[in-house]
Amino acid sequence: MSSNGIDIVGLGVVSGYGWGRDVFWEGVSSGKPAARLVGGYGEDHTESAWLALVPEGGDAEDGEGLFGRAFMAAGREAVADARARGWVPGARVGVISVGCFSDQYGWTEFCSGRARRSRDFVRVLPSTPVAMFMHEFGFHGPSMMVSATCASTNNALLMAKLWLDADKVDDVVVVAADLSFTPEVVAGFTRLGAAAVDIEPLDACRPFQDGGKGFGPGEAAVGFVMSSRQLAGFLTVSRAAPYGALLGGAMTCDAHHATGMDPSHAEVIRCVAEAIDDAGVAPEEVGYLNAHGTGTQQCSDAETHVLDEVFGADVPHIYALKPLVGHCLASAGAIELAGTLMGYEHKQVPASRVVSTAHPRLLDGLTPLEGGLTLKTSMGMGGYNSAVVVGPAAGI
Repeated sequence: MSSNGIDIVGLGVVSGYGWGRDVFWEGVSSGKPAARLVGGYGEDHTESAWLALVPEGGDAEDGEGLFGRAFMAAGREAVADARARGWVPGARVGVISVGCFSDQYGWTEFCSGRARRSRDFVRVLPSTPVAMFMHEFGFHGPSMMVSATCASTNNALLMAKLWLDADKVDDVVVVAADLSFTPEVVAGFTRLGAAAVDIEPLDACRPFQDGGKGFGPGEAAVGFVMSSRQLAGFLTVSRAAPYGALLGGAMTCDAHHATGMDPSHAEVIRCVAEAIDDAGVAPEEVGYLNAHGTGTQQCSDAETHVLDEVFGADVPHIYALKPLVGHCLASAGAIELAGTLMGYEHKQVPASRVVSTAHPRLLDGLTPLEGGLTLKTSMGMGGYNSAVVVGPAAGI
């Protein structure tokens, strides 16, 4: 393992499967999609759509909005988990929030005129859940928001690593939350030809397989606690190993089109090559690609090209979680990386099932973990490309 790795010592998850990381793992390891038929969609809001929406839940003390409750629940679970593993917060704990549309439900209500209280306006500001979270735990390090569409989580994790490497903080909590799929947002993605909500998830979303129609929408809030002090020996109490380590990564931009990728894929390829180099590892040490895997032809073509150019004949195993959890926008990379990290603990890879002719390296369902590092790719509208390399913690 690279000596400059940043440990991921705590994890919290709210997903379409429900509230909590154990509920999430039970869901993805079952191979059953989180999506269900939800009414109130379509042009006249009378149709049903297959959506992996976060169900009602959370602590009412965290407010009326589902977004704020999910944000707090994911961050709170991550902190509690880290503490149970022996983490003691340093004096400088930074917080990075990740979002795209973020609290779209709250904004829709507010802009409709139905929300008239001053607190309704404050509730939908992206700064509010971060402020409340830092207040609850007494964290006084730097805070910021990262928004880079579907590449946002990887970018935030790399920003956290920069802070830690530069000794600007002792620890960082990253909370990615996007609960955004109102009928209007779903309609926007279906009109673009990216989302498919009228057929079941495994028929719609088929990354690296024939016959896909696009992604199914999903929602998630995911918290990570990151620290370099475990590796430096500052944690004297170690009840459990970290989930894994972020070894390195990279970010590039196509600078090509508002929604479409550069067909040459040059910047995606450069991003992945630089990520592997930044991690200080060789391509053959990468055992798995946790793919962006939207199921669109554009995405599958790009990631296949990356595999051919960067890995040649030594293509790693491939899996994608969007058929199971949906496309969770800014928190897509977070929920998918959570699957990798929990898989390290369970020694399983939570791949979705293969349902049609597929790439020969695509895993078919829950698979025993064989070892090797994991490359996580994320690509977002606007030309955002990001990739991170993670590996199991020592001893796992």
